Amino acid sequence: MASKQVVLAIKPRGKPIKKLPKEATVTPSDTTAELYKQIAGSARFDINRLRITNDEDGKLVPNAKDVTIEAAGLENASTIRVKDLGPQIAWRTVFIVEYLGPLLIHPLFYFLRPYIYSSPGLVSNKMPPPSPLQTLSMVLIVLHFVKREYETVAVHRFSLSTMPVLNIFKNSAHYWALAGFNIAYWTYAPTSWAQGVKTIDIMEDKATALGLLLFILGEIGNFYTHIVLRDLRAPGSTERGIPQGFGFDIVTCPNYFFEIVAWAGIFLVTRSLSTWVFIMVAGTQMILWAQKKEKKYREEFGSKYMAKKFAVVPWFM
Repeated sequence: MASKQVVLAIKPRGKPIKKLPKEATVTPSDTTAELYKQIAGSARFDINRLRITNDEDGKLVPNAKDVTIEAAGLENASTIRVKDLGPQIAWRTVFIVEYLGPLLIHPLFYFLRPYIYSSPGLVSNKMPPPSPLQTLSMVLIVLHFVKREYETVAVHRFSLSTMPVLNIFKNSAHYWALAGFNIAYWTYAPTSWAQGVKTIDIMEDKATALGLLLFILGEIGNFYTHIVLRDLRAPGSTERGIPQGFGFDIVTCPNYFFEIVAWAGIFLVTRSLSTWVFIMVAGTQMILWAQKKEKKYREEFGSKYMAKKFAVVPWFM
């Protein structure tokens, strides 16, 4: 028996989309991904630029293969709003580009020190070689961003495939400027505090030892929480589960907590205020993201979700 047809009225939201159809015909069992494909095909428009909402309650109609028209709350004669989100770029591409900045900048500053820091009072051939602490700083930061690149390519599953193209400039400015140029310039300078450390004795230098420990624990913890989050969503699905265990029962986003722990370790190794500036800016942003995620979890899962008092740092914030 053929499924009952559902005719949806289409209205634009925001700037007009040429050739946007006035209606779409689907069935209750069709997926919302098929609705997106139909509208994009009729309008000859990039599907990633479309955002569809239910005109009745304003709720998003996701572009998902596992959500039906009926499950999205759409029925015959319902009205949907279609918005042009503007030029888009893949989330994965943005992540790769933003992490690539510090991944390249730190080795460049480290190996090109004689050219970057040369001055009339400091002849390049008399510049002291990098200290062991400066070398360790460069290694830890490079390892951190190599891990981030690997996770972007092989671990993360994104609920949305694209974001506005302008975000690549905003996100890259944060990482290239603050984590890249800002930390690199001050850490590898011949006048930096780290330059004066001639040897590294883990048994005697407790700050460096603690920094290494925090870095290792933070990176391992952060990687594992990303695995937990990845496994909540099947490949190609937008459905999200409730994360549990390994810190998720204490704070909303333990992945952010472990990120801060790892950077606290880097700070103890670089011992540069530039690293502390990056931690403060990035930490504040992560706390804001985590608070928004906590609100979404409570709205989406209701009583099934164990509300958290702390978003990122246990017993603090």
